[in-house]
Amino acid sequence: MSFEDFDLRAFWEPSDHAQERYGGEPVTDALVAAVEKTLGYTLPRAYVELMQHQNGGIPRHRCHRTSTRTTWAANHIAISGIFSIGSHKRYSLCGEFGSSFMIDMWEYPPIGIYFADCPSGGHDMLCLDYRACGPEGEPTVVHAAQRWDYTITFVAANFEAFIRGLESGEAFFAASELSYEK
Repeated sequence: MSFEDFDLRAFWEPSDHAQERYGGEPVTDALVAAVEKTLGYTLPRAYVELMQHQNGGIPRHRCHRTSTRTTWAANHIAISGIFSIGSHKRYSLCGEFGSSFMIDMWEYPPIGIYFADCPSGGHDMLCLDYRACGPEGEPTVVHAAQRWDYTITFVAANFEAFIRGLESGEAFFAASELSYEK
């Protein structure tokens, strides 16, 4: 089981906007199987378990550290929300602006499942990257930047590590303010 000793109740930001934009129907085995068949990849167990708690939404903490610069910042990325499992919401894995849309219309590299959008309005995305593990393996999490010719930046070893690594943006703003004072 994923997310042992992790408070999933405190993970999501409760809001009507989050539910309207990202929130999907309750996750069932049939829904997971249909989405996996459509996308051609097995969803990570941790993704399914998180979505069983709440199917899509906006996390309270939306920044994740990176070891290299991204289009967003020198040391982190930021997300707007995490896509639900399903197809009914525009921002669901198989929705109108889901993973296939990002690959087919925005020409993001076909390396896996695009599962989270960023504040750039589609100019960078988070992806479950299956290149090293194959379509049934445990993908890494990467940031893909359309503005930088689809540069791919490693973010986390797996989805659970990504979720556990999300931080408040305040930590980064405080650190950058300190660096300017030197």
